[in-house]
Amino acid sequence: MIIAGEASGELYGALLAKGLRERWPDISLVGVGGRQMADAGVELIGYITGAFGLIEALSALVSLSRTYRKITSLFKTLRVDVLVLIDFPDFNLRVAASAKRHGIKVLYYVSPQVWAWRHGRIKTIGRLTDKIAVLLPFEPEVYAREAIDCEFVGHPVVEEIKGHVVDRAALFEEFSLDPQSPVLALLPGSRHSEVERHLPVIVESVRVLKKKWPDFQYIIPLVSHLDQARYRGTLDELMALGVVIIQDRAIDVMSISTLAVITSGTAAFQAAIIGVPMVVIYRLSAFTYYSGRLLIKVRYINLVNLIHDTEVVKELIQDNATPEMIVHEIERLYQDSAARAQMLNVFSHLGSLYEHKDPTKRVVEMIAELTGD
Repeated sequence: MIIAGEASGELYGALLAKGLRERWPDISLVGVGGRQMADAGVELIGYITGAFGLIEALSALVSLSRTYRKITSLFKTLRVDVLVLIDFPDFNLRVAASAKRHGIKVLYYVSPQVWAWRHGRIKTIGRLTDKIAVLLPFEPEVYAREAIDCEFVGHPVVEEIKGHVVDRAALFEEFSLDPQSPVLALLPGSRHSEVERHLPVIVESVRVLKKKWPDFQYIIPLVSHLDQARYRGTLDELMALGVVIIQDRAIDVMSISTLAVITSGTAAFQAAIIGVPMVVIYRLSAFTYYSGRLLIKVRYINLVNLIHDTEVVKELIQDNATPEMIVHEIERLYQDSAARAQMLNVFSHLGSLYEHKDPTKRVVEMIAELTGD
C-alpha cells in the first residue's frame, strides 16, 4: 500500500509503483494518490488533497476521515505486506499507528520535515516505522541524534529529470515561443490555495515586466488536477497579456526558460537541478503564516537554501512577495551575469550530491528487505 497525500508525493508514488511492478510483475498495489499513481497500476482507495496549512486543511478533513476509515478497514481484510508512507505526516502517522497494530511493516519515504518544526515527532516516527528513506543529505544526521537509523536515497525529481528527453527546438515551436528571446517561467503552485494567492501577484508582475522588458516571453505550466474554472478571470488576464498557459509539462517548460518565478516547493528543486536561475515566492493565510513563524525553526523554505544553509535563491515570503520585489529580483538576475553564474554554480554542486543516487531502485530494495523477497 502506497499513500501519497499531495501532488509532489504522488510523482514519487507513481515512480515507486512502476519500480515495484518491474521487480514483481504480479504485485498487488493499493493506495491513496491521483492519476499518475492510477496509471502506474495502483488501485486507488482515496485521492490526493490540495490542502495546506491550518485554515486550508479544514475543508479536506471530511474526505481524509473517510479515507482513513477505508484504509484501517482494509488492514483487517487485506494482507498488506508493506505500507509505504510518502510525507503527509499528520495523516500518515495515524495510518502508521494502525498498521503497526496489525503487524504491517512500515516504510516512511520522504520523511516529515522534523528538522524544521515539531521535532518531537522524530521518536514517534522511529517507533512506528521499520525503515526511513529521506531525500535531503542532512536528514540522516538529524535522526541519528535520536539513535534512529534512516537512509539518504536521493530525490525522485532528479530521477525524473534524468529520464526526461528534451527537444528544445520542438518545444519552442510547440509553445509558440521565439528561441532568440528570453523566456520567463511562472509556476504558481500545485495546490488551490497556492494558485489563488500567487496568480494575482504574477499577473501584476507580468504587467510591469512587459513595460520594462518588451522582448520577454512568459509561460505557465498549470498542474492539470486543479479546477481551472476557479481562476478563469485571472487566467484570461494572463492570456490577454500574451502569457502561454499549458497543462503540466513543468520540466519541459523549465528546460527552455531563461529565468523563473516559482512558488516554493518541488518545482523550485526541479528548476535548480535543470539549472534555471529563479526567485522563490510564497504566500499563506495570515493566520497560518504567523502561527508557522512561532513554530518553524529554519531560516529558509527553499531546499537549495536549506541544503547549503545560505540564501542562494532569493525568497520573497508573505508581504515581501510583491510585484515590485519580484520584478526587481528578475531584473537583477537578468542583468547581472555574475549573479546568475554564482547561482548556477551552486545548482551544479547540488546536482553532484544527487547524481549517483537512484531513489526508486533503492526504495524497492528496502521493501524487498522488509518482505525477505
